Amino acid sequence: MTQSTVKNLDASIFSDATRAVVGEVDRVRAGVQSPAWTRAGALLLKAPTVFTIGTGRSGLALQMAAMRFMHLGLPTHVVGEVTAPAIGERDVLVAASGSGSTARVVRAAETARKQGADVIALTTAPDSALAKTATEVLVIPAADKQDFDGTASVQYAGSLFEQSVLLITDALFHALWKTSGTQATELWRLHANLE
Repeated sequence: MTQSTVKNLDASIFSDATRAVVGEVDRVRAGVQSPAWTRAGALLLKAPTVFTIGTGRSGLALQMAAMRFMHLGLPTHVVGEVTAPAIGERDVLVAASGSGSTARVVRAAETARKQGADVIALTTAPDSALAKTATEVLVIPAADKQDFDGTASVQYAGSLFEQSVLLITDALFHALWKTSGTQATELWRLHANLE
């Protein structure tokens, strides 16, 4: 698709798109199993160190989650960053793959388990390789990126899964923060100041 093939975007098309995206995310939210997320939160809070891994947009969403986990005071690293240490016993790896078969993510989860760490899997596929490796499986009832016929989502590729990873991990952060009783100013103390 080139710029010349795109018709002029009128306001009603954009408005319809906004309603579609927000509506689909709300449908996913309604299908999320809260007890699994509560157990995941407990794993995060007792972990000596938290790691996150995902590829593409899922990975970017988990980088945002990693920042919020850091704001809670949890030692947190994004897999692949040069300062990320080795994962060890009782650590937690938060791993996202819509299909549950992304090779890099599955390998990391398998390594984490071999090292005695817990794995929290975020996926659309509860029977996937990633889910089978995980300590806790957080099923996000969204379309996977190859849902080209629009059965599960009218959005392109894995957009709904990626949006849901961001919003639901933000909701998990919010719940953990509110439960902690910590003031926002205390969280802000940990915010990056070398920007």
